[in-house]
Amino acid sequence: MTDPEAAVSSNELSDVRTDHRLQDAVLDSADVEAFLNELCRHAAGALGDREEILCGITLLRERKAATVASSSERAREMDEVQYKFDDGPCLSAARNQTTVHVADVNQEEHWADYIGAVADRGMQSILAVPFDLMGDAKAALNLYADRAHKFTDETVERAAAYAAEAARSLRLAVRIAHHSEIAEDLRTAMESRTAIDIAIGVIMCQSRCSQTEAFEFLKKASSHRNIKLRELAVQIVASAGQSAEPTTHFDR
Repeated sequence: MTDPEAAVSSNELSDVRTDHRLQDAVLDSADVEAFLNELCRHAAGALGDREEILCGITLLRERKAATVASSSERAREMDEVQYKFDDGPCLSAARNQTTVHVADVNQEEHWADYIGAVADRGMQSILAVPFDLMGDAKAALNLYADRAHKFTDETVERAAAYAAEAARSLRLAVRIAHHSEIAEDLRTAMESRTAIDIAIGVIMCQSRCSQTEAFEFLKKASSHRNIKLRELAVQIVASAGQSAEPTTHFDR
């Protein structure tokens, strides 16, 4: 006999499967941004009820706001309108971790300048639902429609459920992107270090000086010419008949 407390409803099972599919999609995606854009397109289709709506994802990290994905270029533009004012329903949803619903922009009293700007671009209703990222980063799912009262109470509930299902996948995507940024910074730093080390070797050979003296010469020349140390190092390496862009070899 099945234990009632251990039983899983069909809806709960469906949510779990959806969540697993989203996470699998993140892991299978070579490009995290491509996955998130597809997530927005899927949300726009699922929540639009056969009417076109725009969807974007606003991410707040280190006090900076950016649209990390969108269902279309126009959706991205709608997100960026509020960044110019540093305020709006989507930023409020992300910052305060609460759902913000603007049923009719013509009757909205908050964010007057932003509301006027977005209305001029044809948007009449806005829905912003926060993602729970469980960390320093905050995000919101942003939905826009060109018809007032487009988002019903049912749509709001469905959007909240969708954000909850996608939250784990978004957390994973943000984590992957963060590590990718660190890896890229490391690669750039190592390439800079390689160029500088080779340039120091060239100076040591040409001037018959120590490594310390060669580095000091490089720093002074960089300051005197008002160019970055790496740029000067690349020039020195190139003048010695080597590749203008020294290659760094390391395992990723």
